[in-house]
Amino acid sequence: MGTLPRNGQVSVEVDATPEQVWTLLTDITRAGEWSHETQGGEWLDGADGPSMGARFRGRNQNGRSKWSRQCEVVTADAPRTIGWRTVPTAVFRDSTVWTYELEPTDTGCRITQRFEVVKIGPFADRLYYAVVPAHRDRSVALADDVRRLGEHAAIAVS
Repeated sequence: MGTLPRNGQVSVEVDATPEQVWTLLTDITRAGEWSHETQGGEWLDGADGPSMGARFRGRNQNGRSKWSRQCEVVTADAPRTIGWRTVPTAVFRDSTVWTYELEPTDTGCRITQRFEVVKIGPFADRLYYAVVPAHRDRSVALADDVRRLGEHAAIAVS
């Protein structure tokens, strides 16, 4: 049985500005509009947007598998960079850091999405590999997500 990739990166140029993308990207309640996996979420503990240490709960679905994760913002530099980590729990002991960088271009911006699995045990690694086959190679799905994010941001905020 295989193991999951420990990191990945996709970059896509879109017509939306960094500010337009930032507005949609940081409204976690709307993530389901552009993500193939995240259905949405809500800010926790009185947070209402991204700031260092702010937490949110994201709801996900991939095929028949559904789960939610509490996440903590680890980088927030509007409208350039946002990053968060999945918070380990007794059930989900793994942690992944997700980062989005927004770089202005002549026609909009370049969105770069990165992930890095910073903690996962061998049992969880093999289990996720077996239960969520789409996580074995996420590059196409993540590039499609980033493309949709840019398209929706250009429409939603224009």
